[in-house]
Amino acid sequence: MPEPLTATGPFPAAVLWDMDGTLVDTEPYWIAAENELVEAHGGVWSHEDALGLVGNALPESAQILQAHGVDLPVEAILDFLVARVAEAVAVRVPWQPGALALLVELATAGVPCALVTMSYRSLTTALVAAAPAGVFGAVVAGDDITFGKPHPESYLLAASQLGVDVRGCVAIEDSPPGIASALAAGARTIGIEVMVPVPPQPGLSRIGSLADLTLADLVRIARGETVDRIASPLERRAG
Repeated sequence: MPEPLTATGPFPAAVLWDMDGTLVDTEPYWIAAENELVEAHGGVWSHEDALGLVGNALPESAQILQAHGVDLPVEAILDFLVARVAEAVAVRVPWQPGALALLVELATAGVPCALVTMSYRSLTTALVAAAPAGVFGAVVAGDDITFGKPHPESYLLAASQLGVDVRGCVAIEDSPPGIASALAAGARTIGIEVMVPVPPQPGLSRIGSLADLTLADLVRIARGETVDRIASPLERRAG
């Protein structure tokens, strides 16, 4: 695969995108579906409970919902959640600020992209259809893999499908399991702080919004630099 150059270095071999919370603000859809299901079975589902599921593989999330009183098999729980979220996404794809502009910039530059999500393939259809034409050269969904995030399988598979070395890729994630998955796969990784905190760690870039991320940033990160645009708790209090 050709390695296009910029004034500061080569583009990433590919950009590997998480979906829920990262590219699209669908976490509220999932939380609403979880609330509906737990309450229908006489249980209580708090916002903190919901945040604990962010980034999890869906079968693991279903087991946690069972522990909160949902008296259904795992597959029935997943069918309900996926159907509810798919209904909401079909009405409106809630792109995160800056997401579409960055996808267009990557497509124009010829940088391959893959979608790497724990959501099932049926949920990726509306997003891929609404994205710039041809931007996603691969889609790895939760029902395509054996091991969910934080296992690296999904990111390794995405890079393989694109025909690139994962170590030359930049992955963008919003959850601890997703960040762990991307780092374990060997990708340069960006954590975007949306629903849950993204603590600093060696080798991890951090941003607060895709609107703050540029193609030049991705070039820097691909060559091993890190960026950090999340204020510390002390800085937030001072602000």
